[in-house]
Amino acid sequence: MTKAAARQDSSSAEEAQFHAVMQAAEDSGLLGEKSARIGGRISAALIERAKQRTGIKTNTDLIEFALANVALDDDFAKTLRKVAGSIDPSLKLGF
Repeated sequence: MTKAAARQDSSSAEEAQFHAVMQAAEDSGLLGEKSARIGGRISAALIERAKQRTGIKTNTDLIEFALANVALDDDFAKTLRKVAGSIDPSLKLGF
């Protein structure tokens, strides 16, 4: 696979993740009227790395995506720790 093809695949995955998170946020009623404003001083390096990792171009979209991720967090790690050891060790999982 060429670097350009790998970048395209990565870009498609990033775009799909962005759309999935934003759709889930909309479905949850989190993306109503945009009447609130947020501001703060943030490292330029942090912003650029987040944009590179997500493929998001604008600061507004980046902030909205980040907040949606936090708001929609399903506490997977916490839930996994809570159920640790609750599955019968003799259970055959097929792998």
